[in-house]
Amino acid sequence: MKMARNWLFNCVDVPIIVLIYHRVTSLQFDPQMLAVTPENFRAHMQYLKANLSLARFEEDWTGVKSPTVVVTFDDGYADNALEALPILEEVGVPATFFISTGNINTSSEFWWDELERIILFGREIPAIITGIDGDSNNRWPTGNDNERWKYYHEIHRLLRGYEATERDRLLRQLRRRAEVGEGGRETHMVLTDDLVRRLSASRWATIGAHTISHTSLSVLSATKQEEEIMGSKRTLEELTGKRVLVFSYPIGSRKDYTLESIDLCRRAGFIKTAASIRGQAHRWTDPYQIPRQLVRNWSVNLFARQMERFMFQ
Repeated sequence: MKMARNWLFNCVDVPIIVLIYHRVTSLQFDPQMLAVTPENFRAHMQYLKANLSLARFEEDWTGVKSPTVVVTFDDGYADNALEALPILEEVGVPATFFISTGNINTSSEFWWDELERIILFGREIPAIITGIDGDSNNRWPTGNDNERWKYYHEIHRLLRGYEATERDRLLRQLRRRAEVGEGGRETHMVLTDDLVRRLSASRWATIGAHTISHTSLSVLSATKQEEEIMGSKRTLEELTGKRVLVFSYPIGSRKDYTLESIDLCRRAGFIKTAASIRGQAHRWTDPYQIPRQLVRNWSVNLFARQMERFMFQ
């Protein structure tokens, strides 16, 4: 395993690298590249434990004196509790799990996984599908794999800009046209009440909110934003019996939340919120727009090189 160099920084400029994971599991098909295998994840955590200081997302970072890493998870897949948590406990690495609560205890997949299942999961779909918004002028050919991939990415981009009710209506329309059932795959299950409690009971895990429906906050009215933010917070607090003090913006680019979103999070009582903007955090970083670095299913050697890049970007 490649070891980290002895990083030297001015004590005022010490970087804090916040990592985003989504899933820890082995998938044969992963178009969003969200899954890290358990073997690679264990090697990542062992590398961090051996080479860098570790902190929790909710902690006060003003006293950080050496390069530090924070591990976070977004969304709320069942494998967070079943596969990631045992490795974190084994190696001794803390992590924060930001959970979207709308699918808890259901057999439903997250909307992007359902879209994948409809379009890419080996189903027969018509060679031409008219626009899912009802506009007959929009037509996507789906007769071969390349056309399906293009169709999938275009519809994924479109659905990112919809409110949950409209997005769900369009997914139902797609299911009917493709003759695909509603039931989700076991490999893509989300957390249950019991699994959320299992995470919360571990001293290595912190629970954070991530809205109800995983909708970009910037497309919502202030009232709906508040419902999404506070609704997920209340559900998680009722499940765990603990205060939920941290939040992650769904999707999380600068286009996916607004100044109003930040104010609502502050008023909700969150002490920090995470974005998905690339970059380093520092002691002076806005606690309501903390940047993070996305981790893919890298070998440990590539992970080590990426960590060095994150430190010196």
